[in-house]
Amino acid sequence: MTQQPYEVMQDGGVPIKSWTRGVPFEPAAKEQLKNISRMPFIHQWVAAMPDVHLGKGATIGSVVPTVGAVIPAAVGVDIGCGMMAVRTSIRAQDLPDNLAGVRSAIERAVPHGRSARARGSRDKGAWSNIPDDVAAAWGPISAQFEVLKEKHKVLRNTNNINHLGTLGTGNHFIEMCLDEHNSVWLMLHSGSRGVGNRIGTHFIETAKKDMERWLIQLPDKDLSYLPEGSEHFDQYVEAVEWAQNFARINREVMMTRVIAAVGDALGFPFEARMEAVNCHHNYISREHHYGKNVIVTRKGAVRAQAGEMGIIPGSMGAKSFIVRGLGNEESFCSCSHGAGRVMSRTKAKKLVSLEEHIQATADVECRKDAGVIDETPSAYKPIEKVMEAQKDLVEVVYTLKQVVCVKG
Repeated sequence: MTQQPYEVMQDGGVPIKSWTRGVPFEPAAKEQLKNISRMPFIHQWVAAMPDVHLGKGATIGSVVPTVGAVIPAAVGVDIGCGMMAVRTSIRAQDLPDNLAGVRSAIERAVPHGRSARARGSRDKGAWSNIPDDVAAAWGPISAQFEVLKEKHKVLRNTNNINHLGTLGTGNHFIEMCLDEHNSVWLMLHSGSRGVGNRIGTHFIETAKKDMERWLIQLPDKDLSYLPEGSEHFDQYVEAVEWAQNFARINREVMMTRVIAAVGDALGFPFEARMEAVNCHHNYISREHHYGKNVIVTRKGAVRAQAGEMGIIPGSMGAKSFIVRGLGNEESFCSCSHGAGRVMSRTKAKKLVSLEEHIQATADVECRKDAGVIDETPSAYKPIEKVMEAQKDLVEVVYTLKQVVCVKG
């Protein structure tokens, strides 16, 4: 008898199907998933991806289909966070031996990181003067943002246009990679930045207040929800869809800038976007599964419908994968969004030495200072095992190995 590719848990709610064979699955994440499974509006079951780990309210690496309600914390505050990758005509042999110039050119082209700043001083991770290309990209989404600001005063004083085309901090990155055919890819990871964070935070708090007002008891306050038909549900869906659009455009603007920067650094023309993928992995989507129209919330998961292309990155010293979805309905046509953490940022900084980080990233032109140890490879699950655990969800089209990595 063939072993099914997922494991099943159940504890008073709908089943939890987890694609976690051969990869770490922390007890706290299991308990968090059990809490989600007990919510009364979950459709069929909850799916856990192989990169699953503890999150705030909802587990990162989870797929939550709902009917009649949405949980803002199940999306989180990095709304629309995702990946973009393009294949170029550059070959490995076209690259110089020293890639420091390429890394520097990318760092100049795209604001990244965040300044520990005094009031009124410039943040290096935001635009102080809005470039023409950023202003042009902002134009089509600006009118809807004005509507959102009228409805939600908390959005009036946010980083919005000045964060469009910027990378951010934490696990966000820009990379140059080589595939198994020695073609050069450019890849990046970011989302809706400051304005998306404010939208997410605002509606998580709004949902909590609604639960208190309606005297609804929950296994975890961060699972506070907005019922369909309510004013706040409609407002959230409107705002989150705008933030997801911002995130997609943010990645497009950055990629255009990265392509130009790489061209300047290498000093010769090349074709880009020969193949391109731009996908969210923190978002909501209206879909049809098992006879129902549902809202699928993917928090740290990528949609993988049959033939749909996606990106699954490893850590800054590991491999990444361009994948094609197999349309597995049992995962609600989803796959992992990366390797998944095995150490918290605090734990990684305590346990991993700078020497270990330098050794783990020896083949990559990247930061090798104490400020990025929380992103070091050993803080993440082994990406090869993650891919093995989900081979019924996606097929690998390209295997990428980074040679340059820019971190915020």
